Amino acid sequence: MEAKKLVAVFLMCMVVLTAVSVLKVEATEEEYKDCYNTCHQECSQQGQGYTFCEVKCDEDCSRKDFVAQFPKFKA
Repeated sequence: MEAKKLVAVFLMCMVVLTAVSVLKVEATEEEYKDCYNTCHQECSQQGQGYTFCEVKCDEDCSRKDFVAQFPKFKA
């Protein structure tokens, strides 16, 4: 009976951890989209081309997203 309880507790912990990680990924996706859209708009207004802005903003926002998730790796 103890083994069944242990398995049940383990499975519940896995469900909770999965749910938390999914919520965090959704939050970072929204933050990335906001960063990218703002960056791309500002870059275009400065007269840069679409491809230049796409690459620049993707790199900048990806770096910000990475540092937000792993603060000890400051870029």
